[in-house]
Amino acid sequence: MKANKRSLGWMAAVAGVGLVVSGSAVFSAVTGNDNNQKPPLSLKYDNTQINRDTTQGHSYNPIVQKVTPSVVQVYVTTKGGNGNMGTNQDLQDQLRRFFGRQFPQMPEQQTPGEKALGSGIIISSDGYILTNNHVVQNARTIQVKLTDNRTFSGKVIGTDPATDVALVKIDADNLQPITFADSDQAEVGDVVLAVGDPFGIGQTVTEGIISAKNRQGLSEDGQSDEAFIQTDAAINPGNSGGALVDTNGRLVGMNTAILSRSGGNQGIGFAVPSDLCRWVADSLIKNGKVERGMLGVTIQQLSPELAKAMNVHRTTGAVVADVTPNSPADKAGIKDGDVVVQFDNKPIEDENSLKLMVAESSPGKVVPIQIDRNGQTLNLNVTLEELSQKNTLAKNEPNSNGNDAQQNDALHGVGVQDLDRQTKEEMNIPANVRGAIITQVDPSSPSAEAGLKEGDVIQEINHQPVRNAEDADRLTANKGGKGETLVKVWNQNGSHYVAVQEGND
Repeated sequence: MKANKRSLGWMAAVAGVGLVVSGSAVFSAVTGNDNNQKPPLSLKYDNTQINRDTTQGHSYNPIVQKVTPSVVQVYVTTKGGNGNMGTNQDLQDQLRRFFGRQFPQMPEQQTPGEKALGSGIIISSDGYILTNNHVVQNARTIQVKLTDNRTFSGKVIGTDPATDVALVKIDADNLQPITFADSDQAEVGDVVLAVGDPFGIGQTVTEGIISAKNRQGLSEDGQSDEAFIQTDAAINPGNSGGALVDTNGRLVGMNTAILSRSGGNQGIGFAVPSDLCRWVADSLIKNGKVERGMLGVTIQQLSPELAKAMNVHRTTGAVVADVTPNSPADKAGIKDGDVVVQFDNKPIEDENSLKLMVAESSPGKVVPIQIDRNGQTLNLNVTLEELSQKNTLAKNEPNSNGNDAQQNDALHGVGVQDLDRQTKEEMNIPANVRGAIITQVDPSSPSAEAGLKEGDVIQEINHQPVRNAEDADRLTANKGGKGETLVKVWNQNGSHYVAVQEGND
């Protein structure tokens, strides 16, 4: 406001002698009879209406007029205690995921009555509104403000923390719902607009492009269903739950997170794809919860090293690291080391795409699945079950053997010993896990480079089971030459495969 006052004062001072144009004064001398008087400055002026043909990129106003009535402000009063504000460290470090809040002082924890701010998207004329789970999590009261300034009390219909999507209902009619796009058809480079209420200053529209698709690995626990759309459209605190739309005004994503060192926009924002939002909303309306399909496998990315070691001649797919006994995958004949290349007749790019496809499939559905097993293609059918909790391996009797540490040849620089009952208890290793525990790894060895660490449990070597240190030594001794040793290991994150490049010594 001080800047405006200075500008107004300056304008008043020159009003009698000139014209202020874009912050500069253009003078026309009007006094005296100076023979050197110059004629008034001739300015170019065009008062024709602004070209709003979006196909020519002149203006997005028609899109904004179409979209903004469908985007609302969401005000939340939280319950406090273990609220979703997090700690000061959480807010200032790494991914600013839970940014749909206004925190001038960044307090250490919420207190009862703390006010929070976010955005929402109207998806039905009778008052269903999409927003982020982290916006309404632990909410005591919810107020929804429309663009016509009407305010309604909101009720949470359901939430899905795995996708950070929530559904809120207000008692209103004749609202203007947004139109959904097929987010799978969105491509990197497409122009998008972000609509929301940053910092509580009022509805704001920013423009950018889709910078990337299928971003994942942003959650701390790695258990979220993630396939974020990344955009450089400016997103700030308060935009959370707002709309990301294409140049036809259709919803391609719901703004959810930013990657920032400062807590404000730095050109890296993330949105939940509209297809995922639509699936969650439909599930919440029908069932009050999200019912996910369960296959019963632990999966990992197919790296070039693993593909070579597994004799798999492809670059896409999801490696099955573990199959839960009596699970749908086990009953269908899927085995450890298989590479899933198709699910429900759709290609699998990586482990995250398989995870999302399984989750979005209805429990009880019979799904065709194609796998690559040692270079051979197999077609199977699997009947999915409902995912109720995190899958664990079936419990088996613990394996107890000697404790003599041994070195092996193919896994250069790795020391192992038997995994006995006492070691399992000391290191919190489940009773069903069998193998040889790694006691040392040479930091300069190929094994360390491949990712093997002390405390990992070797379960298989080249698809052969490892029951103890003697098995590990036998299966890796005198391999010689160059190549890969395929090792299945267990750690606190679960089982996965590692391809270790054999050395020359």
